[in-house]
Amino acid sequence: MQYPPAHAHLWDMNDIFPSDALSGQLLIAMPSMGDPRFDHAVVLVCAHSDEGAMGIIVNKRVPELHLDDLLEQLDIKTSDSSRDVAIHFGGPVEGGRGFVLHSTDYPGNPSTLLVDPGFGLTATKDVLEDIASGSGPRAAMTVLGYAGWGPGQLESAPGSRWMPTKPSCLTPMMTANGLVR
Repeated sequence: MQYPPAHAHLWDMNDIFPSDALSGQLLIAMPSMGDPRFDHAVVLVCAHSDEGAMGIIVNKRVPELHLDDLLEQLDIKTSDSSRDVAIHFGGPVEGGRGFVLHSTDYPGNPSTLLVDPGFGLTATKDVLEDIASGSGPRAAMTVLGYAGWGPGQLESAPGSRWMPTKPSCLTPMMTANGLVR
């Protein structure tokens, strides 16, 4: 697989990855992106098909909000073994909707989306309850909002400027950016 040079202006994502292969990939916004919502963003593509794509920004924390604050708002009791985790800005769509990106040691539930062999994405309250009780996943990141693209929009939208990375980049990047282990 060949990646475009870092100074490339535009490229067709279909030339780099086939349509369904973007799931589980990290996309790094190039400086020439032009969309302030994605300035310096690293997006994990959680789902990608002919119907569109959904991802979460994994490198933008919401400094004034922590998991304990969210748990309190949801009336979820914490235990001594619960962890206080920073909340991340997941993207500009549905900013009040929460997701937990987590390691696959946590079984999740039928609605858990397997992003790649090492990470799942769950959007139900039970994962927060398990984290609060200390029985949740070994590694987890809580995000509010997501990034969404319509059919073909991510691959071919004029002005789209993303640098894809190999899936093996996911674990070290997530660890360095606050994913709780």
